[in-house]
Amino acid sequence: MANTSETWKKSSKSTNESCIEVRHGSAAFGIRDSKDRTGGLLIVKRSAFEALLTAVKSGRLG
Repeated sequence: MANTSETWKKSSKSTNESCIEVRHGSAAFGIRDSKDRTGGLLIVKRSAFEALLTAVKSGRLG
């Protein structure tokens, strides 16, 4: 998964602090810290990321 800036998305609702950026591929999502774009990358399966989004949107994570 390429680590180029044009392929990453950040929420329009996020502030300058504590942000992540997300990049999606056909089978996985990449997640990185927007303040440290070269500091590492977390890659998760598409199904796991979609389950996380569902849980966040429903308020199940507190």
